[in-house]
Parts: sequence; C-alpha cells; structure tokens
Amino acid sequence: MIARFLFYSVLNMRLDLFLKSSRLVLRRTAARQLCDAGRISVNGAAAKASKEVKTGDEIEIIRGPKRVVARVIQIPGTKQVSKVDAAFLVEIVSDEITPEPLLP
Repeated sequence: MIARFLFYSVLNMRLDLFLKSSRLVLRRTAARQLCDAGRISVNGAAAKASKEVKTGDEIEIIRGPKRVVARVIQIPGTKQVSKVDAAFLVEIVSDEITPEPLLP
C-alpha cells in the first residue's frame, strides 16, 4: 500500500464539519440534527454541532439501535477530504447493534 502524506492543520474543527469530512455522517445537516437531538457526544458529554473537536477526542454516535464510537486521529486542513483520506481521520473503537433502539 502506498503511504499517503496529507497536509493537516493542528487547529480544531467544528464537530458537524468533522463528521461530514470523516464520513461518519454523510451530510453536515444530518450531523447538526443528530447533535440537536442529543445523539452525539464527545468525550462522554453531549455535544453541540459547533463544538470544536481535536485529536484524541472520542465521538459517540447513536442512531436507532446502532452505536458507533470513534477516536479522532487527525484533523483535516481543508473542508473537502477524499474518500480514501477520510479513512485516516478516525479510528473506530466500537460499532454495536442492539436489539432495541438506544436512548441518549
């Protein structure tokens, strides 16, 4: 596999924008709606869409019976990230499906 060297900033990024860039959520609007509904938390605390995420943060997303926990590995330097590069932004810690929907 060819090593990819990307230019990443050391700055933080808004949660909704990061979720879209990393492809954990497909649209920024959907990310905002999940945050408003209390279905996304960062480091164990409910998060607003405007929360700044940084390297090392753990993001938990609950959608119906599915719960995904991802750790931020890198923050992209730009808003647009290719599908291949998006895979290097997060590390999936857990991905669970329960028989009944989870509540926030």
